[in-house]
Amino acid sequence: MLNRVRIILVSPSHPGNIGSAARAMKTMGLTRLYLVDPKIFPHSDATALAVGANDLLESASICSSLDEALMGTVFSVAATARNRDLSHQIMTPRQVADSFLGKTDEGDVAIVFGPERTGLTIEDATKCNVVSTIPCNPNYSSLNLAQAVQVFSYELKVVSAKATIVGQTKKTIERATHEEIEWLIAHFEKVLIDVEFLNAQNPGRVMQRLRRLVAKTDLEKDELNILRGFLSAVEKKAL
Repeated sequence: MLNRVRIILVSPSHPGNIGSAARAMKTMGLTRLYLVDPKIFPHSDATALAVGANDLLESASICSSLDEALMGTVFSVAATARNRDLSHQIMTPRQVADSFLGKTDEGDVAIVFGPERTGLTIEDATKCNVVSTIPCNPNYSSLNLAQAVQVFSYELKVVSAKATIVGQTKKTIERATHEEIEWLIAHFEKVLIDVEFLNAQNPGRVMQRLRRLVAKTDLEKDELNILRGFLSAVEKKAL
């Protein structure tokens, strides 16, 4: 299970936080670190705070965009405390770990963390299937990046250990990947504009809500292909 989990840090600004996050991951058996446009990396501060997790830093995948980091994943989680403007389903870290248990049989999954100061943008968060918030003291909810990574990593380790003991087996499902979902969303947007359902100049929150609808369906490849075929048929009729 754990070898199918990606930890994605979007635009981390402090190299020390990258090293601390790598340490948090390795203590729980996670190894796949993805960095999206890191401000400073590699750096001696990252190496110093990794404390023995230098192999994760050396093997880290450096990406230019979140879409690149999510390429090939079948399920992703936006880790953010700012969920008021998001209509996605909200999970706790424990629920995330439970949901990953079956999905890692189908492909790679990911937890996405935003920049230290600002967190994930709405645009980046809505690229994920669900949102997850760590339950904290409402009067003092200040967690640094590595602490947040540690919380999720711990929950994943606990669930992974339980699965090993129980020996769970599940039927493998061919799930739609992130990029296939993005193509579907783009296809929907084009068709909605073509049939004048969506105003390209003033789309409102239609596409955000459509993303939420698609995310909730947990699409299989066959289901996605049916939708793409339907949209292509609508395009032909609209000509």
